[in-house]
Amino acid sequence: MEVTIGVQNVARELTVETDAAADEVAQAVDAALASPDAVLRLVDTKGRTVLVPGRAVGWVQVGESEKGKVGFGAV
Repeated sequence: MEVTIGVQNVARELTVETDAAADEVAQAVDAALASPDAVLRLVDTKGRTVLVPGRAVGWVQVGESEKGKVGFGAV
């Protein structure tokens, strides 16, 4: 699952590839936005933890990662 996070006052977004389901990510985002002192915590596919203060989250996009295409066929 690919999760892209827009952080306030930062020009670039964060992209995290995680094994968590979309519902789990949505619950983590909801919890981070519920309190001004909360933290959005996601674990990526390599086991690294990404922490973003809830008050700094601008937007979050949750979607399936695009599978790499194999072959030489026309699109």
